[in-house]
Amino acid sequence: MKQPLARDKLWEIATSQHGFATAQQATDAGIDKQAVQMLVHRGTLERAAHGVYRFPQYPVGEHDNLMLAVLWMRVPEAALSHETALDAYGISDVNPDRIHVTVGKQRRLRRTGGEDYVIHHEDLAPSQVGWWQEIPTVTPTTAVAQCISSGTPTYLMRQALERGHAQGYLKTVERDALAKALEARHDR
Repeated sequence: MKQPLARDKLWEIATSQHGFATAQQATDAGIDKQAVQMLVHRGTLERAAHGVYRFPQYPVGEHDNLMLAVLWMRVPEAALSHETALDAYGISDVNPDRIHVTVGKQRRLRRTGGEDYVIHHEDLAPSQVGWWQEIPTVTPTTAVAQCISSGTPTYLMRQALERGHAQGYLKTVERDALAKALEARHDR
């Protein structure tokens, strides 16, 4: 039986990641660095960032920059978070000027090119991370809690609590607990 081509293996990975694949994912799939470089040389792949590649024939989407942000971190637990997650879910009029991504507390990222990202360090439980547009993203409840802790303006947080509840993202008990945390923030 014929072995699948490196291109086909990477394409399979990329189709669930907005057309992107990482060098680590290629290695994990048994594709060596030379094969990846050959795909880049032939124009089958484009370098999107250090260690992240994109198939140029994959349709461009409006959320590609968010997928790239998560993959740029090159750690499996990376997830959109804080104000970026609130904006993604559409439960607040927050308009973050950079993309917020959370990675584990022990991660130390030493690379250039992340000027558009705010990196937060927090160990998230699996129940705190879900998927939005096929991108790992903290749950709305976690995003609201993160934004309360990080000082997002109160009017935006109240809006997130009400919209999040009205749209079914926050259960009543979650909304009420988060509202108490928001009010406690002002009592400090």
